[in-house]
Amino acid sequence: MASVNYPLTSQYRTSDGSMREAYFSMEIAIDPAIPTYSGGLGVLAGDTIRSAADLELPLVGVTLLHRQGYFRQSLNGQGQQQELPDEWDPARHVERLDARARVSIEGREVVIRPWRYVCRGNSGHEVSVYLLDTDLAENDPYDRALTSHLYGGDSRYRLCQETVLGLGGIATLEALGHSDIRVFHMNEGHSALLVLGLLKRIHGSLSGVALDDIDAVRRRCVFTTHTPVPAGHDQFSRDLMRQVLGVEAAQVLDVTKCCPEDLLNMTFLALRCSHFVNGVAMRHGEVSQGMFPNYPIRAITNGVHAQTWVSPPFGALFDELVPGWRRDNLNLRYVMKIPLDRIRATHLEAKRALIDRLGAQARADFDETIFTIGFARRATAYKRADLVFHDLDRLRWIARNSGPFQIVMGGKAHPRDEGGKELIRRIYEAARALDPLIRVVYVEDYDIDWAKALCSGVDLWLNTPKRPHEASGTSGMKAAMNGVPSLSVLDGWWVEGHIENITGWSIGDDDAPESDDEEDAAALYDKLGGVILPQFYGQRDEYTKVMRSAIALNGSYFNTQRMVFQYSVDAYAEQPSTMR
Repeated sequence: MASVNYPLTSQYRTSDGSMREAYFSMEIAIDPAIPTYSGGLGVLAGDTIRSAADLELPLVGVTLLHRQGYFRQSLNGQGQQQELPDEWDPARHVERLDARARVSIEGREVVIRPWRYVCRGNSGHEVSVYLLDTDLAENDPYDRALTSHLYGGDSRYRLCQETVLGLGGIATLEALGHSDIRVFHMNEGHSALLVLGLLKRIHGSLSGVALDDIDAVRRRCVFTTHTPVPAGHDQFSRDLMRQVLGVEAAQVLDVTKCCPEDLLNMTFLALRCSHFVNGVAMRHGEVSQGMFPNYPIRAITNGVHAQTWVSPPFGALFDELVPGWRRDNLNLRYVMKIPLDRIRATHLEAKRALIDRLGAQARADFDETIFTIGFARRATAYKRADLVFHDLDRLRWIARNSGPFQIVMGGKAHPRDEGGKELIRRIYEAARALDPLIRVVYVEDYDIDWAKALCSGVDLWLNTPKRPHEASGTSGMKAAMNGVPSLSVLDGWWVEGHIENITGWSIGDDDAPESDDEEDAAALYDKLGGVILPQFYGQRDEYTKVMRSAIALNGSYFNTQRMVFQYSVDAYAEQPSTMR
């Protein structure tokens, strides 16, 4: 069996073990026991780190410690969300380092101590992730809490946090001896203040910084934007910028022209100071180019770390029949040779594991013979988790006439997203109205472990974002790795991964620029009741062929092994582009 490996040439590797790339992200899901993530952005970052280790990339990661995590979700009988602290003990999971770094915030010197998590790749290559911690006796109480809560607090807290990540991250790398890094990758705009740290290093101070200095920084920075939704682009008032960063830094930021409408815009700062900018899917690259027409924006489509997200049953099957898939994910295309009965039997193992967990932890009485639909995303309006419940009578008709089905859902709403919380309550209401004909369960405190169970154990993955707001979406990629096809709106990654009745099915078409709830719900019901359920119950081999193709065509491409290699070739080695 032929194998196409992803060798990193000497252009990317170093003989002395020095680091050439630093990957900055506000959240990184490096381990299920370490709650330093809130959702897709952090999970993607963790998968990126794992694939960098597999590919022996000379890279380090930088994030915050987040001692209180994001939050634990508690849901009552009406679906009312309550947020609980998600405390964890860093000493049990990461290594405390002796190094110290310092950064100025509001005129105070804030001391930073890094912790280290080591991610080991297939060959044993190690990638270190540094988690920055300000909970030190030397700091005042406000500063000690800056690395406590992921996405917590008000605008002042957030800008102070992002100062620790960006400026503090640069200072920490220097304190640790990483003086040889040539590429700084900003995973979303939260870390954009790192450019101030680089300017200070290049110019000697922030006084008198000129455009030539900014050009020198641009040659070393890469920026990935992840969302067309305004909430993903942090903005801070000019007064707050001066208060937190100081007058000199504010003057430098004016030089970068990153303060349109008198607001510090972290996305504009990253755009202005990066030689390579990309969206996270082909369609998202096009949307981002329309949002920021003065900047050349490319696209590198997201992926998922195959070894992390392939379930144990399918991992064993692939080890037996597709040797080499762990080293080279492209080998998953040979899944097309696996007999259909083996695909079905393996999926049933994963489905039984999910049903057992639902019974034990969610008190849900699901039936393994019944078609099971999965949906799990952050609970927010544009993701439309309740679209499937748009017409309950139509759903009942489909269940009676096309075949029975059951639905399992999950996802947290941000503590300040009242619309997202209301969405969960509506799903609870719909579940009560549909019971007992259609069982619906909403998993409480959805996390990485639940994601592994759902993405591998359901029969169909549902995704209903309001077009064109889905940047990429990776949950459907995780499902595809396990032979679970998608029924999804044509947005984000699904524009590239969708082949009708081959890798899954579309909701609506790709003609309308924006989604319409009424039309999309009708299209969803038509496809579910008219195509998918009849095939699942009446043409089982045909449905299993779709499952198999999802692995072979989508799983073999939409993985972070391919994605990280693309970054290495296209972004990290890219020559500076010219501003338009």
